[in-house]
Amino acid sequence: MDETFRRTILRLLDQHRTMRIATLRPDGWPQVTTVGYANEGFVIYFLCGANSQKAANLAMDDRVSLAVDDDPAQVLDIVGLSMAARARLVTDPAEFEKALRLLISRYPNQKGLDLPMPKASEICVFRLTPTIISLLDYSKGFGHTDLIAC
Repeated sequence: MDETFRRTILRLLDQHRTMRIATLRPDGWPQVTTVGYANEGFVIYFLCGANSQKAANLAMDDRVSLAVDDDPAQVLDIVGLSMAARARLVTDPAEFEKALRLLISRYPNQKGLDLPMPKASEICVFRLTPTIISLLDYSKGFGHTDLIAC
C-alpha cells in the first residue's frame, strides 16, 4: 500500500469515532446502522447488543461494508473512506478488555460521568479486518476515489 494512502486512511480512522456499517439480514437486504468504533491501526473494533439484529446478521455472514467521513460545508471538501471488511466476534478475554478500553478512550469527556459498564454477556465486540478500502477525496475531482487492496 502506498504510504500516502496509508497515512490518509489512518488519519481518517483516528480522527473519527462513528461509522456507518452495513450487514446482511437473513432476507438478503442490507442493514445500515451507525456505531461507535475504535481502531488500532487498520483493525477496527465496535460493539453491539448480544441480542441485536446486527449480531444475528454477523453470525450468519461476516462480510460488512462501512463508511467513515465528515459533513463539510463545501462539496469539494468531502474526504472519507468506505471499506469492505470481515467481522470476527472477539472471544479472547484480553482482546475483549482491550477493545472496551479503546472504545471508552474515544470519549474522554465522559470520564466525569459514572456510566455503568455493559456486562460482557449483554454485548458482542467485533474486530473488523479490511479487505479493500475506497478512499474518497473530492479535492482531487468530483467523486474521486482510490481503490486500495489490503
